[in-house]
Amino acid sequence: MFIDSHCHLVFPELMSQMPAILEAMKHAQVDRALCICTTLEEFDAVHRLALEHSMLWSTVGVHPDNEGVTEPTLEDLMTRGQLERVVGVGETGLDYYRLGSRTTSDMQWQRDRFRTHIRAARQLKKPLVIHTRNASDDTLSILREEGEDGSAGSAGGVFHCFTEAKEVARQALDLGFYISFSGILTFKNAQDIRDVAAFVPMDRLLIETDSPYLAPVPHRGKTNQPAFVPYVAAQIANLKNTTAEEVGRMTSENFLRLFVDVGRQTS
Repeated sequence: MFIDSHCHLVFPELMSQMPAILEAMKHAQVDRALCICTTLEEFDAVHRLALEHSMLWSTVGVHPDNEGVTEPTLEDLMTRGQLERVVGVGETGLDYYRLGSRTTSDMQWQRDRFRTHIRAARQLKKPLVIHTRNASDDTLSILREEGEDGSAGSAGGVFHCFTEAKEVARQALDLGFYISFSGILTFKNAQDIRDVAAFVPMDRLLIETDSPYLAPVPHRGKTNQPAFVPYVAAQIANLKNTTAEEVGRMTSENFLRLFVDVGRQTS
């Protein structure tokens, strides 16, 4: 009934209790989950989960925040992106939140890395999983410069764990992207994000946990897991005047259309 479109199951908090995590998913009617890769070093572990468990898929990518890790080349992403059950490219994007003493000019390495991911996704014909934080203008500009405008040949993808303004969502939608919301929607101080979720059309919405982070109310402060994604669906249902089951059905259809459509790996 539900698909968690973004989780980090190889992180130690979850990997150490994998059987219980998968069993909890079944009880919560979370049929599938997408395991997100954040470094090339962890790719084999992420991919192995997807190969070993039919309810899981994987991506390949290097998170914009990760420094001191193997820098991905186009060939690195292309080679791994063609493997069985790898259905997306990312987590990629831009993050200017932790600049410290640096300026945005010093983050050219992030922008170059992002472009490499976009080019790999376009060649693979697989969608991007985009992280953007305090960097939405540059994120959108680079997507446009790389030809991601929703036209033929675009990779498309999803802006995950969306926390930006409504205008950013509008522009992302105009470029053909989906918008995914996490447990943040359930937080008391997240009315602005709920307003954005109410604005995004149902046929462009995804739901996620971003496990092990951002556990929704009533589990806030605990380790998050895919079994909690129905709480996100329930919050969206309140905003859309429908049921959590209907949100689960529609967001699952959206996910499958984006990540596991004709020409993409479904085995």
